[in-house]
Amino acid sequence: MTTKQVKLEVKEKNQNINVAVRCRPINSIEKKQGSCSILKCDKAKREVTVKERAGIHPYTKTYNFDHVFPPDCLQIDVYKAVVMPVVEEVLMGYNCTIFAYGQTGTGKTFTMEGDRSPGANMTWEDDPLSGIIPRTLHQIFEDLQKQQDIEFSVRVSFLELYNEELFDLLGSSIDPLRLRIYEDNVKKGSVIISGLEEVVVRNKDEVFEILQRGTAKRQTAATLMNAVSSRSHSVFSVTIHIKENTVEGEELLKTGKLYLVDLAGSENIGRSGAVDKRAREAGNINQSLLTLGRVITALVEHAPHIPYRESKLTRLLQDSLGGRTKTSIIATISPALCNLEETLSTLDYAFRAKNITNRPEVNQKLTKKALLREYNEEIERLRRDLQASREKNGIFLAEENYIAMQNKLSQQDDNIQEMEDRIVLLTEEIKHVTELFTTTNQQLTETSEKLTSTVQTLKVTSEHLGHINQELKLTQQECNEQQFLVNQHLKNETILFSQAQELLTTAETSVAHVGGLHAKIDRKCNVEQHNTNVAANFQNKMDTHINSSCDLLQDLSTKMADMKQTVSIHIEYLSMQERQALELAQHKQLFLQEGTQRHQAASDSILLAEEAAVAYFTRVCHEITQLLSKAKDDFTINSAHLQDFISALHKQQEQAQTALTDYKDHVIAELAGAFALSRKWNEELTLENSQMKKQLMAARQQQEVV
Repeated sequence: MTTKQVKLEVKEKNQNINVAVRCRPINSIEKKQGSCSILKCDKAKREVTVKERAGIHPYTKTYNFDHVFPPDCLQIDVYKAVVMPVVEEVLMGYNCTIFAYGQTGTGKTFTMEGDRSPGANMTWEDDPLSGIIPRTLHQIFEDLQKQQDIEFSVRVSFLELYNEELFDLLGSSIDPLRLRIYEDNVKKGSVIISGLEEVVVRNKDEVFEILQRGTAKRQTAATLMNAVSSRSHSVFSVTIHIKENTVEGEELLKTGKLYLVDLAGSENIGRSGAVDKRAREAGNINQSLLTLGRVITALVEHAPHIPYRESKLTRLLQDSLGGRTKTSIIATISPALCNLEETLSTLDYAFRAKNITNRPEVNQKLTKKALLREYNEEIERLRRDLQASREKNGIFLAEENYIAMQNKLSQQDDNIQEMEDRIVLLTEEIKHVTELFTTTNQQLTETSEKLTSTVQTLKVTSEHLGHINQELKLTQQECNEQQFLVNQHLKNETILFSQAQELLTTAETSVAHVGGLHAKIDRKCNVEQHNTNVAANFQNKMDTHINSSCDLLQDLSTKMADMKQTVSIHIEYLSMQERQALELAQHKQLFLQEGTQRHQAASDSILLAEEAAVAYFTRVCHEITQLLSKAKDDFTINSAHLQDFISALHKQQEQAQTALTDYKDHVIAELAGAFALSRKWNEELTLENSQMKKQLMAARQQQEVV
C-alpha cells in the first residue's frame, strides 16, 4: 500500500465537525441600552467579521465557518442547510448529533425547539417559527413512509442535565427521576443511561405532544438577559430501527440515532442578576461549558488525555466529540456591542471545534437471528443475577465497602477506558507508521534500483558525451576556420564593393565631365558664332564709319576753305576800315597810333589764330587718317586671327571628343570586368557558405543526439 493510498483512506475515514453560526437580531433591551451592531455576516462567503474596536480605523477579526446565517435568516433556512443532510445520514444507519452552543439569550432553544406563531392556527410543520426538533421528526416520518417493503419503529427520549444531575423529562412520574450514567462495554466511548425511558412514537403528531410535555418540565427561570432562560442542558434523542428484507429473504435490522442537544447558555452572573440558587445554577452551567471547552481544546491539540469525565455533559457528548458520530454545531451569537466578549468567546470555541475530527461508522446491520441471540444472552445474564439474588448466593458487603468498591471500580473503569483509548490511538499510529515504513522501504528499493540503472546510464552517457565533446571540439575548430574564411571573404567583398562604388562614382563623374565638356564646346561654338557675327557687324560699322569720316573730312576741308575765304574777306574789310580810319582821324594821331598798334596786334593775333587753326585741323586730319588706316589694318589682322582660332577650336573639339569616347569605352570595359569578378567572388562565397551551413547542421545534429 502506498503513502497516497493510506492518506486517502484516512481522509475518507475521518470527518471534521460541521460548524454553523447563527446571529440573532438586536433585541429591545439592547436597543434601549443604545448598543450598536458590531457583526457583519456574509452568507455567500460564509464568514463573520467582528469590529473589536470602533473608530475611523476599526480593528476587525474575521472567522470562516461551514455555514453563516445573518439576523434576517428564517428557521427553514437553518434547517435545510444544516439538519436536512444529517437526517438522510441517520436513515442510512449513522449516529448523528446536532447541538446548539452560545451565550444565554442568543436563540439556542429557539433554534432547536422553536416557538408557536401567536394567533395562528397552523400545525408544527407549517409554522414558520418551528425549530429543528419538530421539523426533523416531520422529515423522518415523511421519508420513512415513502419507502416501501420496510418496517420501522421510532423511539424518542428526552433527558435534562441540571446541576450535574440527569433527569428523564418523559418519565411517567410527576417529579423527574434522577438517572445514572454508565460506560457501554460493547461500544467503547459510548455511555448507557440507566432508567431512561424511550417512548415509541407512531406518527409526527405524537412527537409534537411529547416535545411539549418534556419542554414543560425543563428548568427555566427569568434573568436580566432572558425572560425564559434555560437553566439546564437537554438532549432529545431519536432512535430509528428499520427492518429490511434481503434478496435471499433474510431480515436485516438497521439502526440510526440522532441526538439533538440544547445547551444552557454561558452567562455573566453579574450581568444576568443571578443570586443564590440561580447563581449556583449559573456556576454549574459555566463549569460544564468550561469542561466542554477544555475537551474541544484537547481534541484540537491532539492531547494524550481528553477530560471527558470531568463533567456529565462531556460524558454524554463523548461519542459526538472525537468519536464515531457525525456531529454538527450551531453557534448562536448576539450582534450587540455590549455582548462583544461573549460573542468572541463563542466564535473562538466554534472556530476551534472545526478542527475536531470524528470517525463516523455505520451501525452494523444485524440479522434477526443475531438480534435474538443477543437478547437471549442478555435475558440469561439477567436470569442468573436474579437467581443469585433470590438464593442469596452472591457476595454481600457493607454499604461503605460497597460504595468504596464501586468508586474504585468506576475509577479503574475510567483508567482502563483512557488506556484503551490510548492503545487504540497508538495502534492506529503504529499501523500507520508501519504502512509508511513499508511504503518507504519499497520506494527506497525502487529508488536504489533506479539509482543503479541511472549510474550505468550516466557512465555510458558520459563516455558518449566525451566522444561527442571531442567531435564538437573538431567541429568547433572547423567552424572557427570557416568563420575566419567567411570573415576574410566578407572583408574582400567589402573592399571590392567599395572599389566598385568608387569606379561607379568615377564613371559617373567622367560622364558628368563629358557632358560638361560637350556643353562647354557648344558654348564655345556659340561664342565663336557670336564673335563672327560681331566681327562682321564691326567690319560693316567700320566701313560705314570710315566712309562717314571721309565724308566728314571732305566737308571739313570745304568748311576750312570757306572759313579761310571768310577770314580773307574780314581781313580785307579790316584793311578798308583801317584806311578809312587813317583818312578820317588825322586829328587824333595818338589815337590813331594806338589804333594802329591795336590793329597791328589784332592782325598779328588773327594771323596766328589762322595759322594755329590751319595747323590744328591739318594735324587732326592726319591723325584721323592714321587712326582709320591703323583700325583697318588691325581689323584685317584680327579677322585672320579669328579664323585661325576658330579652326584650332574645331580641331581641339574633335580631339577632345575622340579622347572622351576612348576613355568612356575604357571605363565601361573596366566596370564590366569588375562586375564579372565580383559576381565570380559572390558565387564562390555562396558555395562556401552552403558548405559551412551543411557542416554546422551536421554538428548540431550530433549535439542533439548527444
